[in-house]
Amino acid sequence: MPSMEHASVEALALGLQRGDFSSVELTRHLLAHQARHAGLGAFLAVNEAAALAQAQAADVRRATGQAGPLTGVPLAHKDIFVTAYPEGGLPTTAGSKMLAGYQSPFDATVVARLGAGLPGEAPGAGMVTLGKLNCDEFAMGSANENSAFGAVKNPWDLQRVPGGSSGGSAAAVAAGLVPAATGTDTGGSIRQPASFCGITGIKPTYGVCSRYGMVAFASSLDQAGPMARSAADCALLLSAMSGFDPRDATSAERPPQDFHAQMLQPRAGATAAQPLLGLRIGLPKEFFPAALAADVHGAVRNALAQLEKLGAALVDVSLPRTELSIPVYYIIAPAEASSNLGRFDGVKFGHRAAQHGDLLDMYKKTRSEGFGPEVKRRIMIGTYVLSHGYYDAYYLQAQKLRRMIADDFQACFQQCDLIAGPVAPTVAWKLGEQGGDPLQAYLADIFTLPGSLAGLPGMSVPAGTGAHAMPVGLQLIGNYFQEGQLLHAAHALQQATDWHLARPAGF
Repeated sequence: MPSMEHASVEALALGLQRGDFSSVELTRHLLAHQARHAGLGAFLAVNEAAALAQAQAADVRRATGQAGPLTGVPLAHKDIFVTAYPEGGLPTTAGSKMLAGYQSPFDATVVARLGAGLPGEAPGAGMVTLGKLNCDEFAMGSANENSAFGAVKNPWDLQRVPGGSSGGSAAAVAAGLVPAATGTDTGGSIRQPASFCGITGIKPTYGVCSRYGMVAFASSLDQAGPMARSAADCALLLSAMSGFDPRDATSAERPPQDFHAQMLQPRAGATAAQPLLGLRIGLPKEFFPAALAADVHGAVRNALAQLEKLGAALVDVSLPRTELSIPVYYIIAPAEASSNLGRFDGVKFGHRAAQHGDLLDMYKKTRSEGFGPEVKRRIMIGTYVLSHGYYDAYYLQAQKLRRMIADDFQACFQQCDLIAGPVAPTVAWKLGEQGGDPLQAYLADIFTLPGSLAGLPGMSVPAGTGAHAMPVGLQLIGNYFQEGQLLHAAHALQQATDWHLARPAGF
Protein backbone atom coordinates (compact mmCIF):
# COMPACT_ATOMS: atom_id res chain seq x y z
CA MET A 1 0.00 0.00 0.00
CA PRO A 2 2.75 2.52 -0.83
CA SER A 3 0.37 4.99 -2.47
CA MET A 4 -1.30 5.57 0.88
CA GLU A 5 1.61 7.68 2.07
CA HIS A 6 0.91 10.56 -0.29
CA ALA A 7 -2.79 10.02 -0.89
CA SER A 8 -5.09 12.93 -0.16
CA VAL A 9 -7.65 12.94 2.63
CA GLU A 10 -10.36 12.76 -0.04
CA ALA A 11 -8.75 9.70 -1.67
CA LEU A 12 -8.28 7.89 1.63
CA ALA A 13 -11.86 8.62 2.68
CA LEU A 14 -13.08 7.21 -0.64
CA GLY A 15 -10.93 4.10 -0.22
CA LEU A 16 -12.37 3.51 3.24
CA GLN A 17 -15.90 4.04 1.93
CA ARG A 18 -15.38 1.53 -0.88
CA GLY A 19 -13.78 -0.99 1.46
CA ASP A 20 -10.44 -0.99 -0.39
CA PHE A 21 -8.76 -1.11 3.03
CA SER A 22 -9.79 -0.71 6.66
CA SER A 23 -8.88 2.12 9.02
CA VAL A 24 -6.80 -0.36 11.03
CA GLU A 25 -4.78 -1.30 7.92
CA LEU A 26 -4.31 2.33 6.98
CA THR A 27 -3.28 3.28 10.51
CA ARG A 28 -0.76 0.45 10.77
CA HIS A 29 0.74 1.44 7.43
CA LEU A 30 1.20 5.09 8.38
CA LEU A 31 2.55 4.24 11.83
CA ALA A 32 5.20 2.07 10.17
CA HIS A 33 6.03 4.86 7.70
CA GLN A 34 6.38 7.33 10.57
CA ALA A 35 8.70 4.97 12.47
CA ARG A 36 10.97 4.68 9.43
CA HIS A 37 11.34 8.46 9.32
CA ALA A 38 11.51 9.24 13.03
CA GLY A 39 14.75 11.13 12.36
CA LEU A 40 12.73 13.91 10.74
CA GLY A 41 11.80 15.02 14.26
CA ALA A 42 8.18 15.72 13.33
CA PHE A 43 6.54 13.62 16.05
CA LEU A 44 6.92 14.18 19.79
CA ALA A 45 4.60 11.38 20.92
CA VAL A 46 3.02 8.33 19.31
CA ASN A 47 0.70 5.81 20.97
CA GLU A 48 0.23 2.89 18.62
CA ALA A 49 -2.25 1.04 20.86
CA ALA A 50 -4.50 4.10 21.26
CA ALA A 51 -4.38 4.86 17.53
CA LEU A 52 -5.33 1.30 16.60
CA ALA A 53 -8.17 1.33 19.13
CA GLN A 54 -9.55 4.47 17.50
CA ALA A 55 -9.15 2.87 14.07
CA GLN A 56 -11.06 -0.21 15.20
CA ALA A 57 -13.85 2.02 16.52
CA ALA A 58 -13.93 3.84 13.17
CA ASP A 59 -14.23 0.54 11.30
CA VAL A 60 -17.17 -0.41 13.53
CA ARG A 61 -18.85 2.92 12.76
CA ARG A 62 -18.45 2.25 9.05
CA ALA A 63 -19.76 -1.29 9.36
CA THR A 64 -22.86 -0.05 11.20
CA GLY A 65 -23.57 2.83 8.80
CA GLN A 66 -22.70 5.56 11.32
CA ALA A 67 -19.61 6.91 9.58
CA GLY A 68 -19.05 10.42 8.34
CA PRO A 69 -16.87 11.39 5.37
CA LEU A 70 -13.69 11.55 7.49
CA THR A 71 -14.29 8.58 9.77
CA GLY A 72 -11.19 6.41 10.04
CA VAL A 73 -8.84 8.80 8.23
CA PRO A 74 -5.66 9.36 10.31
CA LEU A 75 -4.20 12.71 11.27
CA ALA A 76 -1.91 14.14 13.94
CA HIS A 77 -2.18 17.19 16.17
CA LYS A 78 0.25 19.98 16.83
CA ASP A 79 1.40 19.53 20.41
CA ILE A 80 -0.18 22.84 21.37
CA PHE A 81 -3.61 21.17 21.65
CA VAL A 82 -4.27 19.25 24.85
CA THR A 83 -5.26 15.60 24.48
CA ALA A 84 -6.99 13.56 27.17
CA TYR A 85 -4.79 11.15 29.08
CA PRO A 86 -5.06 8.18 29.45
CA GLU A 87 -7.92 7.88 26.90
CA GLY A 88 -5.75 9.08 24.03
CA GLY A 89 -2.56 8.15 25.79
CA LEU A 90 -0.73 11.26 24.55
CA PRO A 91 0.95 13.90 26.74
CA THR A 92 0.89 17.61 25.87
CA THR A 93 4.12 19.61 26.01
CA ALA A 94 3.73 22.68 23.76
CA GLY A 95 7.32 21.90 22.75
CA SER A 96 8.55 23.01 26.18
CA LYS A 97 10.45 21.44 29.05
CA MET A 98 8.00 23.34 31.26
CA LEU A 99 5.24 20.88 30.26
CA ALA A 100 7.34 17.75 29.65
CA GLY A 101 5.11 14.74 30.33
CA TYR A 102 2.02 16.84 31.17
CA GLN A 103 -1.16 14.78 31.07
CA SER A 104 -4.35 16.69 30.30
CA PRO A 105 -7.68 15.51 31.77
CA PHE A 106 -9.59 16.63 28.64
CA ASP A 107 -9.36 17.08 24.87
CA ALA A 108 -9.18 20.45 23.17
CA THR A 109 -12.39 21.26 21.28
CA VAL A 110 -10.59 20.98 17.93
CA VAL A 111 -9.22 17.54 18.89
CA ALA A 112 -12.61 16.33 20.11
CA ARG A 113 -14.53 17.52 17.05
CA LEU A 114 -12.11 15.80 14.71
CA GLY A 115 -12.20 12.69 16.90
CA ALA A 116 -14.95 11.19 19.01
CA GLY A 117 -16.87 14.43 19.56
CA LEU A 118 -17.91 16.56 22.52
CA PRO A 119 -20.58 15.74 25.14
CA GLY A 120 -23.86 17.31 24.11
CA GLU A 121 -22.81 17.63 20.46
CA ALA A 122 -23.24 15.36 17.47
CA PRO A 123 -20.57 12.64 17.15
CA GLY A 124 -17.21 13.92 15.97
CA ALA A 125 -15.61 13.29 12.60
CA GLY A 126 -14.12 10.02 13.85
CA MET A 127 -10.59 10.66 12.60
CA VAL A 128 -7.73 8.63 14.08
CA THR A 129 -5.03 10.46 16.05
CA LEU A 130 -1.60 9.04 15.22
CA GLY A 131 0.29 11.28 17.63
CA LYS A 132 1.42 14.76 18.65
CA LEU A 133 3.62 16.90 16.44
CA ASN A 134 6.67 18.97 17.25
CA CYS A 135 6.45 22.77 17.37
CA ASP A 136 8.37 25.80 18.50
CA GLU A 137 8.13 26.18 22.26
CA PHE A 138 4.71 27.63 23.14
CA ALA A 139 4.33 28.35 19.38
CA MET A 140 7.04 31.03 19.51
CA GLY A 141 9.24 30.79 16.43
CA SER A 142 9.49 30.74 12.65
CA ALA A 143 11.76 27.72 12.13
CA ASN A 144 10.77 25.00 14.63
CA GLU A 145 14.27 25.30 16.10
CA ASN A 146 12.95 26.57 19.45
CA SER A 147 11.46 23.24 20.53
CA ALA A 148 12.92 21.87 23.76
CA PHE A 149 12.85 18.42 22.14
CA GLY A 150 14.93 19.17 19.07
CA ALA A 151 14.50 20.86 15.71
CA VAL A 152 12.33 19.49 12.90
CA LYS A 153 13.93 18.98 9.49
CA ASN A 154 12.38 19.99 6.19
CA PRO A 155 11.74 16.81 4.13
CA TRP A 156 12.66 18.68 0.94
CA ASP A 157 16.15 19.30 2.31
CA LEU A 158 17.12 17.84 5.67
CA GLN A 159 19.61 20.67 6.18
CA ARG A 160 16.84 23.27 6.11
CA VAL A 161 14.10 24.40 8.48
CA PRO A 162 10.43 23.47 7.90
CA GLY A 163 9.19 26.82 9.13
CA GLY A 164 7.37 27.45 12.36
CA SER A 165 5.81 27.27 14.72
CA SER A 166 3.75 24.47 13.13
CA GLY A 167 6.86 22.97 11.54
CA GLY A 168 6.19 19.44 12.76
CA SER A 169 2.73 19.53 11.21
CA ALA A 170 4.00 20.82 7.86
CA ALA A 171 6.92 18.38 7.70
CA ALA A 172 4.74 15.39 8.64
CA VAL A 173 2.23 16.14 5.86
CA ALA A 174 4.93 16.89 3.27
CA ALA A 175 6.76 13.64 4.10
CA GLY A 176 3.58 11.56 3.88
CA LEU A 177 3.66 10.60 7.57
CA VAL A 178 0.06 11.81 7.86
CA PRO A 179 -2.42 13.02 5.22
CA ALA A 180 -3.36 16.03 7.34
CA ALA A 181 -2.54 17.76 10.60
CA THR A 182 -3.75 20.54 12.83
CA GLY A 183 -1.74 23.70 13.29
CA THR A 184 -2.07 27.08 14.93
CA ASP A 185 -1.39 30.49 13.47
CA THR A 186 -0.57 33.50 15.65
CA GLY A 187 1.52 35.51 13.22
CA GLY A 188 1.88 33.12 10.31
CA SER A 189 2.57 29.76 11.96
CA ILE A 190 0.33 27.78 9.58
CA ARG A 191 1.01 29.70 6.38
CA GLN A 192 4.80 30.03 6.60
CA PRO A 193 5.61 26.33 7.31
CA ALA A 194 3.04 25.31 4.70
CA SER A 195 4.92 27.46 2.20
CA PHE A 196 8.34 26.13 3.22
CA CYS A 197 7.19 22.50 2.97
CA GLY A 198 5.06 22.75 -0.18
CA ILE A 199 1.66 21.94 1.33
CA THR A 200 -1.63 23.81 1.76
CA GLY A 201 -2.62 25.44 5.04
CA ILE A 202 -5.39 27.82 6.06
CA LYS A 203 -5.77 30.16 9.01
CA PRO A 204 -9.48 30.90 9.30
CA THR A 205 -11.00 34.12 10.57
CA TYR A 206 -10.24 34.66 14.25
CA GLY A 207 -13.00 32.91 16.21
CA VAL A 208 -13.99 30.33 13.58
CA CYS A 209 -12.17 27.53 15.44
CA SER A 210 -12.38 27.23 19.21
CA ARG A 211 -9.29 28.06 21.25
CA TYR A 212 -10.53 25.94 24.18
CA GLY A 213 -7.78 23.48 25.05
CA MET A 214 -5.16 25.26 22.94
CA VAL A 215 -2.15 26.20 25.07
CA ALA A 216 -2.28 29.99 24.83
CA PHE A 217 0.48 32.19 23.41
CA ALA A 218 -1.26 35.43 22.38
CA SER A 219 -4.99 35.13 23.03
CA SER A 220 -6.16 37.85 20.64
CA LEU A 221 -4.18 36.33 17.75
CA ASP A 222 -4.03 32.54 18.20
CA GLN A 223 -6.19 30.58 15.77
CA ALA A 224 -6.35 26.90 14.85
CA GLY A 225 -6.46 25.64 11.28
CA PRO A 226 -5.84 22.56 9.11
CA MET A 227 -2.75 21.68 7.09
CA ALA A 228 -3.00 19.17 4.25
CA ARG A 229 -1.99 18.56 0.65
CA SER A 230 -4.83 20.40 -1.04
CA ALA A 231 -7.47 23.06 -0.55
CA ALA A 232 -10.13 20.36 -0.82
CA ASP A 233 -8.60 18.44 2.09
CA CYS A 234 -8.32 21.62 4.16
CA ALA A 235 -11.99 22.41 3.46
CA LEU A 236 -13.07 18.98 4.74
CA LEU A 237 -11.08 19.33 7.94
CA LEU A 238 -12.06 22.93 8.57
CA SER A 239 -15.75 21.99 8.29
CA ALA A 240 -15.28 19.36 10.99
CA MET A 241 -13.10 21.30 13.43
CA SER A 242 -14.82 24.71 13.32
CA GLY A 243 -18.03 26.00 14.88
CA PHE A 244 -19.25 27.94 17.89
CA ASP A 245 -17.98 26.75 21.27
CA PRO A 246 -19.59 28.24 24.41
CA ARG A 247 -16.44 27.35 26.37
CA ASP A 248 -14.42 29.86 24.34
CA ALA A 249 -15.40 33.48 24.95
CA THR A 250 -13.84 34.52 21.62
CA SER A 251 -15.66 31.87 19.55
CA ALA A 252 -17.69 33.32 16.67
CA GLU A 253 -21.42 32.67 17.08
CA ARG A 254 -22.10 31.38 13.60
CA PRO A 255 -24.00 28.31 12.39
CA PRO A 256 -21.95 25.28 11.26
CA GLN A 257 -20.31 25.82 7.87
CA ASP A 258 -19.75 23.30 5.07
CA PHE A 259 -16.58 24.82 3.65
CA HIS A 260 -16.17 22.00 1.16
CA ALA A 261 -19.56 22.78 -0.40
CA GLN A 262 -18.71 26.49 -0.41
CA MET A 263 -15.43 25.69 -2.16
CA LEU A 264 -17.26 23.82 -4.91
CA GLN A 265 -19.96 26.46 -5.37
CA PRO A 266 -19.45 27.95 -8.87
CA ARG A 267 -19.17 31.71 -9.25
CA ALA A 268 -21.98 33.51 -11.02
CA GLY A 269 -21.14 33.84 -14.69
CA ALA A 270 -18.06 31.63 -14.47
CA THR A 271 -17.27 28.94 -17.03
CA ALA A 272 -15.50 25.60 -16.86
CA ALA A 273 -12.42 27.12 -18.52
CA GLN A 274 -12.53 30.24 -16.35
CA PRO A 275 -13.97 29.29 -12.95
CA LEU A 276 -12.63 32.51 -11.36
CA LEU A 277 -14.25 34.88 -13.86
CA GLY A 278 -15.20 38.09 -12.07
CA LEU A 279 -12.91 37.50 -9.08
CA ARG A 280 -10.76 40.54 -8.27
CA ILE A 281 -7.41 39.79 -6.65
CA GLY A 282 -5.58 42.70 -5.07
CA LEU A 283 -1.78 42.90 -5.19
CA PRO A 284 -0.45 45.21 -2.45
CA LYS A 285 2.68 46.96 -3.67
CA GLU A 286 4.11 46.53 -0.16
CA PHE A 287 4.05 42.73 -0.65
CA PHE A 288 6.46 43.02 -3.59
CA PRO A 289 9.39 45.08 -2.27
CA ALA A 290 12.82 45.23 -3.88
CA ALA A 291 14.15 43.03 -1.05
CA LEU A 292 11.85 40.15 -2.03
CA ALA A 293 13.97 37.23 -3.25
CA ALA A 294 13.89 36.97 -7.04
CA ASP A 295 13.06 33.24 -6.99
CA VAL A 296 10.09 33.79 -4.67
CA HIS A 297 8.91 36.76 -6.72
CA GLY A 298 9.07 34.71 -9.93
CA ALA A 299 7.14 31.76 -8.50
CA VAL A 300 4.43 34.00 -7.05
CA ARG A 301 4.06 35.92 -10.32
CA ASN A 302 3.76 32.64 -12.19
CA ALA A 303 0.96 31.53 -9.87
CA LEU A 304 -0.78 34.89 -10.31
CA ALA A 305 -0.57 34.45 -14.08
CA GLN A 306 -2.31 31.10 -13.69
CA LEU A 307 -5.08 32.77 -11.69
CA GLU A 308 -5.48 35.30 -14.50
CA LYS A 309 -5.86 32.47 -17.02
CA LEU A 310 -8.63 31.11 -14.81
CA GLY A 311 -10.51 34.39 -15.16
CA ALA A 312 -9.36 36.41 -12.16
CA ALA A 313 -8.53 40.08 -12.59
CA LEU A 314 -5.41 41.43 -10.86
CA VAL A 315 -5.80 44.84 -9.21
CA ASP A 316 -3.04 47.01 -7.72
CA VAL A 317 -3.81 48.01 -4.13
CA SER A 318 -1.88 49.32 -1.14
CA LEU A 319 -1.46 48.30 2.51
CA PRO A 320 0.61 51.29 3.63
CA ARG A 321 1.18 50.14 7.20
CA THR A 322 2.60 46.72 6.29
CA GLU A 323 6.06 47.52 7.69
CA LEU A 324 4.53 48.63 10.99
CA SER A 325 3.02 45.17 11.49
CA ILE A 326 6.35 43.82 12.78
CA PRO A 327 6.79 46.25 15.70
CA VAL A 328 3.04 46.12 16.42
CA TYR A 329 3.02 42.32 16.54
CA TYR A 330 6.18 42.08 18.62
CA ILE A 331 4.65 44.36 21.23
CA ILE A 332 1.14 42.87 21.40
CA ALA A 333 2.04 39.17 21.15
CA PRO A 334 4.80 39.23 23.83
CA ALA A 335 2.56 41.30 26.09
CA GLU A 336 -0.17 38.67 25.92
CA ALA A 337 2.42 35.89 26.24
CA SER A 338 3.83 37.37 29.44
CA SER A 339 0.33 37.23 30.92
CA ASN A 340 -0.60 33.77 29.60
CA LEU A 341 2.66 32.15 30.64
CA GLY A 342 2.46 33.51 34.17
CA ARG A 343 0.54 30.37 35.14
CA PHE A 344 3.60 28.17 34.63
CA ASP A 345 5.12 28.61 38.07
CA GLY A 346 5.65 25.02 39.23
CA VAL A 347 2.81 25.10 41.76
CA LYS A 348 -0.10 23.20 40.20
CA PHE A 349 1.23 21.51 37.07
CA GLY A 350 4.22 21.34 34.79
CA HIS A 351 7.91 21.44 35.65
CA ARG A 352 9.06 22.26 39.18
CA ALA A 353 12.70 22.88 40.11
CA ALA A 354 14.04 19.98 42.15
CA GLN A 355 16.29 22.14 44.31
CA HIS A 356 14.88 25.37 45.70
CA GLY A 357 14.48 27.42 48.83
CA ASP A 358 11.35 29.41 49.62
CA LEU A 359 8.35 29.90 47.30
CA LEU A 360 9.88 32.85 45.45
CA ASP A 361 13.07 30.89 44.86
CA MET A 362 11.00 28.00 43.49
CA TYR A 363 9.26 30.36 41.05
CA LYS A 364 12.58 31.75 39.82
CA LYS A 365 14.33 28.42 39.39
CA THR A 366 11.31 26.68 37.88
CA ARG A 367 10.81 29.33 35.20
CA SER A 368 14.54 29.64 34.53
CA GLU A 369 14.83 25.88 34.00
CA GLY A 370 11.51 25.33 32.23
CA PHE A 371 11.48 28.06 29.58
CA GLY A 372 13.82 28.26 26.59
CA PRO A 373 15.67 31.39 25.42
CA GLU A 374 13.06 32.61 22.92
CA VAL A 375 10.19 32.22 25.38
CA LYS A 376 12.16 34.09 28.05
CA ARG A 377 12.96 36.83 25.55
CA ARG A 378 9.29 37.36 24.69
CA ILE A 379 8.17 37.23 28.32
CA MET A 380 10.69 39.94 29.19
CA ILE A 381 9.62 42.11 26.25
CA GLY A 382 5.95 41.65 27.12
CA THR A 383 6.45 42.40 30.79
CA TYR A 384 8.38 45.54 29.91
CA VAL A 385 5.77 46.99 27.53
CA LEU A 386 3.01 46.34 30.08
CA SER A 387 4.92 47.86 32.98
CA HIS A 388 3.99 51.15 34.64
CA GLY A 389 5.15 54.08 32.57
CA TYR A 390 5.50 52.12 29.34
CA TYR A 391 1.97 50.77 28.76
CA ASP A 392 0.75 53.96 27.08
CA ALA A 393 3.94 54.47 25.10
CA TYR A 394 4.11 50.96 23.66
CA TYR A 395 1.14 48.66 24.18
CA LEU A 396 -1.60 51.25 23.77
CA GLN A 397 0.02 52.72 20.66
CA ALA A 398 0.43 49.24 19.18
CA GLN A 399 -3.28 48.57 19.67
CA LYS A 400 -4.15 51.81 17.87
CA LEU A 401 -1.91 50.88 14.94
CA ARG A 402 -3.47 47.41 14.89
CA ARG A 403 -6.85 49.00 14.22
CA MET A 404 -5.34 51.11 11.44
CA ILE A 405 -3.82 48.01 9.83
CA ALA A 406 -7.26 46.36 9.89
CA ASP A 407 -8.77 49.49 8.35
CA ASP A 408 -6.19 49.36 5.54
CA PHE A 409 -7.44 45.89 4.63
CA GLN A 410 -11.05 47.05 4.57
CA ALA A 411 -10.07 49.87 2.22
CA CYS A 412 -8.45 47.29 -0.07
CA PHE A 413 -11.52 45.08 -0.01
CA GLN A 414 -13.49 47.95 -1.50
CA GLN A 415 -11.39 47.36 -4.65
CA CYS A 416 -10.89 43.60 -4.62
CA ASP A 417 -12.30 40.31 -3.31
CA LEU A 418 -9.04 38.62 -2.27
CA ILE A 419 -5.51 39.82 -1.62
CA ALA A 420 -2.50 37.86 -2.87
CA GLY A 421 1.25 37.90 -2.48
CA PRO A 422 4.16 35.87 -1.15
CA VAL A 423 4.03 34.08 2.20
CA ALA A 424 7.67 34.73 3.09
CA PRO A 425 10.48 36.82 1.55
CA THR A 426 12.67 33.75 0.90
CA VAL A 427 12.52 29.97 0.69
CA ALA A 428 13.40 27.95 3.81
CA TRP A 429 16.81 28.80 5.22
CA LYS A 430 19.37 26.35 6.60
CA LEU A 431 19.13 24.96 10.12
CA GLY A 432 20.96 27.19 12.56
CA GLU A 433 21.44 29.97 10.01
CA GLN A 434 19.50 32.54 12.04
CA GLY A 435 20.11 31.12 15.49
CA GLY A 436 22.25 34.04 16.62
CA ASP A 437 19.93 36.75 15.30
CA PRO A 438 16.26 36.35 16.28
CA LEU A 439 15.44 39.65 14.58
CA GLN A 440 16.02 38.04 11.18
CA ALA A 441 13.37 35.42 11.95
CA TYR A 442 10.99 38.18 13.09
CA LEU A 443 11.46 40.05 9.81
CA ALA A 444 10.59 36.90 7.85
CA ASP A 445 6.98 37.29 9.08
CA ILE A 446 6.45 40.61 7.28
CA PHE A 447 3.80 39.30 4.85
CA THR A 448 1.83 37.12 7.28
CA LEU A 449 1.62 39.46 10.27
CA PRO A 450 -0.76 42.09 8.81
CA GLY A 451 -3.55 39.56 8.19
CA SER A 452 -3.08 38.05 11.64
CA LEU A 453 -3.28 41.43 13.36
CA ALA A 454 -6.51 42.13 11.46
CA GLY A 455 -7.95 38.69 12.32
CA LEU A 456 -8.53 37.87 8.63
CA PRO A 457 -8.52 34.42 7.02
CA GLY A 458 -5.43 33.58 5.01
CA MET A 459 -3.88 30.56 3.39
CA SER A 460 -0.73 29.31 1.73
CA VAL A 461 -1.05 27.47 -1.57
CA PRO A 462 1.90 25.71 -3.29
CA ALA A 463 3.22 27.83 -6.15
CA GLY A 464 6.16 25.85 -7.47
CA THR A 465 9.76 26.04 -6.35
CA GLY A 466 12.48 28.62 -5.94
CA ALA A 467 16.19 28.48 -5.15
CA HIS A 468 17.66 25.07 -4.27
CA ALA A 469 14.41 23.47 -5.56
CA MET A 470 12.67 24.50 -2.33
CA PRO A 471 8.89 25.09 -2.27
CA VAL A 472 7.34 28.53 -2.55
CA GLY A 473 3.84 29.37 -1.33
CA LEU A 474 1.30 31.86 -2.66
CA GLN A 475 -0.56 33.67 0.10
CA LEU A 476 -4.26 34.43 -0.34
CA ILE A 477 -6.09 36.65 2.16
CA GLY A 478 -9.86 37.07 2.31
CA ASN A 479 -12.28 39.31 4.15
CA TYR A 480 -13.85 38.19 7.41
CA PHE A 481 -15.63 34.81 7.21
CA GLN A 482 -14.82 34.44 3.50
CA GLU A 483 -13.05 31.09 3.90
CA GLY A 484 -15.27 29.58 1.21
CA GLN A 485 -14.14 32.13 -1.36
CA LEU A 486 -10.49 31.63 -0.38
CA LEU A 487 -10.78 27.86 -0.72
CA HIS A 488 -12.64 28.20 -4.04
CA ALA A 489 -9.80 30.22 -5.57
CA ALA A 490 -7.14 27.88 -4.17
CA HIS A 491 -9.03 24.81 -5.40
CA ALA A 492 -9.40 26.28 -8.89
CA LEU A 493 -5.65 26.93 -9.01
CA GLN A 494 -4.90 23.38 -7.85
CA GLN A 495 -7.26 21.91 -10.43
CA ALA A 496 -5.28 23.70 -13.13
CA THR A 497 -1.75 23.05 -11.79
CA ASP A 498 0.13 20.20 -10.14
CA TRP A 499 2.40 22.09 -7.72
CA HIS A 500 0.52 20.68 -4.71
CA LEU A 501 1.16 17.11 -5.94
CA ALA A 502 4.96 17.41 -5.78
CA ARG A 503 6.61 15.32 -3.07
CA PRO A 504 10.09 15.31 -1.56
CA ALA A 505 12.48 12.56 -2.64
CA GLY A 506 13.02 9.75 -0.18
CA PHE A 507 9.59 9.93 1.41
